[in-house]
Amino acid sequence: MRGLKVGFAGRQRLFRRDTGVSAVNGVDLDIAAGETVAVVGGSGSGKTTLGRAMLRLIPTSGGEIRFRGRDVATSVDRDFRLASQLVFQDPYSSLDPRMRVGEIVAEPLRHVPQLTTAERDWRVETMLDEVGLAGLGKRWPHELSGGQRQRIAIARAIVREPAFVVADEPVSALDMTIQAQVLKLFERLQAQYGFACLFISHDLAAVEQVADRVVVMQGGKIVEQGSRDDVFDHPRHDYTKALLAAAPVLDFAGAAAERVSG
Repeated sequence: MRGLKVGFAGRQRLFRRDTGVSAVNGVDLDIAAGETVAVVGGSGSGKTTLGRAMLRLIPTSGGEIRFRGRDVATSVDRDFRLASQLVFQDPYSSLDPRMRVGEIVAEPLRHVPQLTTAERDWRVETMLDEVGLAGLGKRWPHELSGGQRQRIAIARAIVREPAFVVADEPVSALDMTIQAQVLKLFERLQAQYGFACLFISHDLAAVEQVADRVVVMQGGKIVEQGSRDDVFDHPRHDYTKALLAAAPVLDFAGAAAERVSG
């Protein structure tokens, strides 16, 4: 991305319109294949808007988005659409309750050319096995736990072997034990399939576990970015320092020492 901007018009009142909001204001960012870039910041910082704009789910008001050398910000690029996936925050509402688990995971495969029914079923079964849910393809979403539902959402995102995945608060609705399991699963799948990932989160412990680089957003702008260790251990911007200070029971120095000793 170069100079990416996203703005929203103000609400129309009886005799006037409220001032519009600049949700993302001139963001430059690169993400490489196999890399996880975590975007952190408080509510209203623009991190979710940034992820959705990168996927072309909302219109941009300026700047460019380039995918494999092609500008996809101003035109419909079918290859980019098919190579990009989103993992939603809420595993309860992101799955269609009228579809069985196998049908949900198979949905992104509809646009794979020359894929037979047998090949599709094999890929679905293989994907379910990889996320630890082998044999559950005939179940309904309401029959699964929250952690299992998020595994289904991840399986749906990965089954087509995408090049780019946006994970928008993917573990915030789960308890701490299940969070750790899902994050380890996500790391393993990324190592296996090599997709680039924009990981959006306010949970610094989750970011500490999965991120290669960290981007800190405030007011629609990037105020600091760097490697995970540099940002957590040597923050430069006051806003980053405030975020780290507000994080509950996180010993970043101890975590750094554990990484070194490990």
